[in-house]
Amino acid sequence: MGSRQGSAAFGQPWQSSHLLLLVPAALIVLITASDILAPTDIILGPLLVVAPALTAWFEGPWTTGGMGVMAVAGQALSGWHFGTLFTRPLIVQMIALAVLTVLVVVLCVVRDRRTRQLAQVRSVAEAAQHVLMWPLPSRLGTLQLASVYLAAEDEAEIGGDLYAAARTDSGARVMIGDVRGKGLSALGEAALLLGAFREAAHQHASLPELAGALERSMARYLADFEPDDEAEERFVTALLLEIPDDEPLVRMTSCGHLAPVLLGPDGQVTEADLHPAPPLGVGLQGSGGYPVDVLSFGPGDTLLLYTDGAVEARDRDGAFYPFSERAARWAGHPPEALLHHVERNLLAHTGGHLGDDVAIIAIRRIAIPHPSHRLEHAVQSGALGRGAPTGAGGPMAGG
Repeated sequence: MGSRQGSAAFGQPWQSSHLLLLVPAALIVLITASDILAPTDIILGPLLVVAPALTAWFEGPWTTGGMGVMAVAGQALSGWHFGTLFTRPLIVQMIALAVLTVLVVVLCVVRDRRTRQLAQVRSVAEAAQHVLMWPLPSRLGTLQLASVYLAAEDEAEIGGDLYAAARTDSGARVMIGDVRGKGLSALGEAALLLGAFREAAHQHASLPELAGALERSMARYLADFEPDDEAEERFVTALLLEIPDDEPLVRMTSCGHLAPVLLGPDGQVTEADLHPAPPLGVGLQGSGGYPVDVLSFGPGDTLLLYTDGAVEARDRDGAFYPFSERAARWAGHPPEALLHHVERNLLAHTGGHLGDDVAIIAIRRIAIPHPSHRLEHAVQSGALGRGAPTGAGGPMAGG
């Protein structure tokens, strides 16, 4: 049954495009008949060029060329009817129609070639997105997660915003970041930071230590690959989160990144008060310069992490997108549905044209395990028996 459905779905576009061929074919018949029936001082033959031009919108060069041949044949039939087939005016008209048909066919060839190239580029971009930005798991311990990524560059699938999540023995760690710049030029820093986080998230007991490790990774990368004309201009803002399973709170370390928004079950909006450190890549060493802020995060609460593209998006009048206010409308929805509404509303606000990449993560606290269930939860997650120190990460569930 599945193969039949697939064949039927594949055949529908083919059938619809071939049904559309009846339109230019009917135009050829109609124009030719009208030219024959019209008075001799009314010449309708040149209108036959509409047929191949119209065909080029939905068919390839061969079909377009065939329609052009039919148009030339229609003009020849009109000339034969009036006995002017070999006269100079009609020959010139037929040659002009043939030349215009050839030009339309050439345009079809160029269009199809660019379409194939664009499809290849988008395929590579999509593959890069899946390699760099692993899809976040929908469930991570006591959390529900969802994410959305909107690239500002036309036809791009990924740019300079990034996010990742990792499961640890006692909770989850999440990162969201924004590379200076946008589009494909920022992929190097994004790839470096994602790889560094996925490894370091399991090796450092505290968020300041994790931030220090990411800073050292960025420093090594920039020392080797930073262009001389962009010295000290390449950096990444990042927000690191640690969400324990058994405490109704979230720990945060901001490296120059925007504070998250907390949505209560009733739609109440709370913006976290952070003490940000400098962005990653500016040379801050050690863990002492990375403060840790704590925010209450209980069952039913939803935490929204985002990049500046979400709050700096403008409409035609230059008004910024009211991110917190709009997101609060759907506070009671699951994370995936909430982000679906926010994405549609954001694109409607901007008319579909973003000035910067946008990344948003929604994290909902489901429940806090009872102490009697923590041992069972640890066994199910595979945390026991690995000999990992307190705070070290277990196998990553997603990133």
